[in-house]
Amino acid sequence: MEFEVVNPATGEIGRSYPGMSKEEWSEAVVAAHAAHLEWRKTDFATRAGAMRQTARILRMRAREFGRLMTEEMGKPIKDAIAEAQKCALGCEYYADNAERFLASQIVEPAPKKSFVAFQPIGVVLAVMPWNFPFWQVFRFAAPALMAGNAGVLKHASNVPGCALGIENLFREAGFPEHLFRTLLVGSRDVADIIEHKLVRAVTLTGSTPAGRAVAAKAGSLLKKSVLELGGSDPYLILGDADLEFAAAACAKGRLVNTGQSCIAAKRFIVLEEVRARFETLLVENMNAAKMGDPMIETTDIGPLARHDLRDELHKQVVDSIAKGAKLLSGGQIPSGPGAYYPPTVLTNVTKGMPAYDEEIFGPVAAVISAKNVDDALRIANDSPFGLGGGVFTADLALGERLAVEGIESGSVFVNGTVVSDPKLPFGGVKESGYGRELSSFGIHEFVNIKSIVVSAQAAPVKAPPNVGHSE
Repeated sequence: MEFEVVNPATGEIGRSYPGMSKEEWSEAVVAAHAAHLEWRKTDFATRAGAMRQTARILRMRAREFGRLMTEEMGKPIKDAIAEAQKCALGCEYYADNAERFLASQIVEPAPKKSFVAFQPIGVVLAVMPWNFPFWQVFRFAAPALMAGNAGVLKHASNVPGCALGIENLFREAGFPEHLFRTLLVGSRDVADIIEHKLVRAVTLTGSTPAGRAVAAKAGSLLKKSVLELGGSDPYLILGDADLEFAAAACAKGRLVNTGQSCIAAKRFIVLEEVRARFETLLVENMNAAKMGDPMIETTDIGPLARHDLRDELHKQVVDSIAKGAKLLSGGQIPSGPGAYYPPTVLTNVTKGMPAYDEEIFGPVAAVISAKNVDDALRIANDSPFGLGGGVFTADLALGERLAVEGIESGSVFVNGTVVSDPKLPFGGVKESGYGRELSSFGIHEFVNIKSIVVSAQAAPVKAPPNVGHSE
């Protein structure tokens, strides 16, 4: 099997990479485990030194890594460079905090010495997608390696250069040669890799069907899994919201990474009293984004990562319109090469349409009308997904209450759109997955949380005296 790169902006075929046989990837897993056995003995200062060097290299070569991302999956170059820089922030965060996060926790009061220790578990398999080809890898790798684990990466088939680039980056930064390995294999090999006796856990970012398959396999083997899956993030636009601010933020949140983000703003649930004005402003902001060559610094929207993804997106738009949605802008496949799709706004979106029921992975905004706040909350939660969401309102107390008690998701932002941050736990509920990445919660996912109780050796128990008989 070969992995061939196709530039989504031009359709041109680029470099190809040979895939691994079962013997080759199995040897890589064994080597990663052997590296882990030595790495787990190192102190946090040693680990942090290598992780900080990783951050320095990421910053020095951000443009080089950015071009690699853009060539393989079409991300606008300015966003790709920013992604490499964000990875550096993640590395530094865990270099600075891993020792504190994994420090033994004393349990008191207790007559005996009791504490909780956090120990590495071994080789962690990561099954990662193409849309953030560096950041989503580093979200797992930085905490996993700082905890003393090893990592093996099965990346998306259209970003093999990114996958190998990350492996080489860790090696260049001073990590042991085999501690982080890229496995150039297909999706059909994932089940066999999970079965490998030296793979102790698996983390996946991807679609809900992929998550179900990985969870079923890992569960059958009693191996830990963390899943970050799809999303259809709702944003409530209340009657007192600053509509100009909300529309600008929502358009930016919808178009991040050309709309190819699990936590992109997707469903805009607008109170009817302000819907018309919000739609006008949203269309203006969406149309102001510049679509074009992703290698040009001023480009806001590049192509979708593959032509089949563009065609699937267009079908969702067409099917929604056929069921009664109204097209306010976009919605037409442009002529010429590349997997481009324009910023698109649909309104009159209702249940039963793809734009309401499904994850829309591209630059398409769905506007849904709500009668009041309770109705807006009902619509927000009327989804199988629960990754992120937001509320735009001048009433901060109401916004906070809706965020905490109302919207069913792993993250909610009030008067802003969801972004991942190393300091905040990241993950979802319902069909958006389980477990958490980032923050202290992320590093605790792949350690053995071990209870330790130490007692002084007790004095021997004396035999009772003889009673009732003689020698």
